[in-house]
Amino acid sequence: MVDRPVQVGVFLTHQQPAGRDPVEALSEQLSLVRAARDGGLDSVFAGQHHLPESFSHIQPLPWLARLAADAGEMRIGTGIHLLALHNPVDTAENFASLDTVTGGRSIFGVGLGYREVEYAGFGIRPEQKVERFTENLRIVEELWSGQPVHADNPWCRLDGVRSTALPRTRPPVWMAANADAAVRRAARLADTWLINPHATATTIRRQLDLFHAERAAAGRGPVEELPLMREIYCAPTRARALELARPHLARKYEVYADWGQDKALPGKDSFRVDYTDLADDRFIVGSPQDCVEALLPWRDELGVTHFVLRTEWAGMPVEDARASIDLLAAEVAPVLRGA
Repeated sequence: MVDRPVQVGVFLTHQQPAGRDPVEALSEQLSLVRAARDGGLDSVFAGQHHLPESFSHIQPLPWLARLAADAGEMRIGTGIHLLALHNPVDTAENFASLDTVTGGRSIFGVGLGYREVEYAGFGIRPEQKVERFTENLRIVEELWSGQPVHADNPWCRLDGVRSTALPRTRPPVWMAANADAAVRRAARLADTWLINPHATATTIRRQLDLFHAERAAAGRGPVEELPLMREIYCAPTRARALELARPHLARKYEVYADWGQDKALPGKDSFRVDYTDLADDRFIVGSPQDCVEALLPWRDELGVTHFVLRTEWAGMPVEDARASIDLLAAEVAPVLRGA
């Protein structure tokens, strides 16, 4: 691991209950961006889903471009862009443009995804997704180089073309991964593994050994950053944090179970369990001291250098989400940075 200052950011899904006024929801989400900025947090991320039956969900590119105007010096990234579903030329040009909009502070987070309805909607058979994903990543990175690019695929044909839509600086590629094979793929193909919020700490500890071993076997050097996503809620007391977070966090994982997210994890994890069992070794809900004690081992023992914290979920009042961001920024982030 390269010695690098620890950074702390937030993940704003912009998922809302279906039927909510999208303009009102956007205004609330922008207030959370400003709270993170004013609290001195380092980054803000957004995710991607298509056809999310249970929630409404703004697409990340227009959302990230809009929030960049309020983000100050924060880094801005996707967690994640569903790369196999999209044309790589369109992806390369759009994300190069986002890097320009952010002043060169973008992070290109990618992943396979797991929802069958998304692949069916784009006319892609599940057995094609890994091939499309790896080939699309190659094409995007080569287009960003400004050098001639060749591709001969059913979905993309390029004959020595050069892109002039280049990022200001090459965005680092963070690859999300759940299954062991995907963790190994991230070690070989990406700048780092974006560690998911869904797996238990025990599973991730084991997979980190796989990641580092695969990276070494591929002849790649130490990662410059190791990012971790976690579900977290911070309140003055543990009881208050649980009261405010539990209904919305539990509902989020009921939807994940409906979508099959738990089937993408290694082993026999199931999200259709009691909240207490679901939260154990997975969620961080408590006082600032509780949050610090839960996060520090990730930094000190496992080498995490960038914490991406999700502290709001569909249906949570914006005031409650903002209160958690304020506490995380004021009392948790400075400890993680070593201040």
